[in-house]
Amino acid sequence: MNKVSVINTITVPEGMERDAEEIRQLYVEYFSKQEGFVESVFYKSIEREDNGSIKYVNIVVWESIEAFNRVVNAGFYNEDGQNSDGYKVLGKGFPEPITVSPGRYVSIKENHA
Repeated sequence: MNKVSVINTITVPEGMERDAEEIRQLYVEYFSKQEGFVESVFYKSIEREDNGSIKYVNIVVWESIEAFNRVVNAGFYNEDGQNSDGYKVLGKGFPEPITVSPGRYVSIKENHA
């Protein structure tokens, strides 16, 4: 069974960095309690965009697509992305004007030192 990595690029306007980081932490705390959660890594760009915004990359790894789907469940089927636990998933838990570009990827090869 292949792991699934949810890789989100998050663009955060200048001055909203703390908000974005706090919201992300709340979600990781929730996800980490769910069956099938493997790990999460959060990256922050070294450089700012021309408009002052900054990009983050958030990676959440699930043991399978089934585990991911169990957590996201109803979020696929409503405009707000709200799952059955009341969490706005699929990158929709961040307030505007923060934008999230979500993607789901399957692990096909891992290299370790």
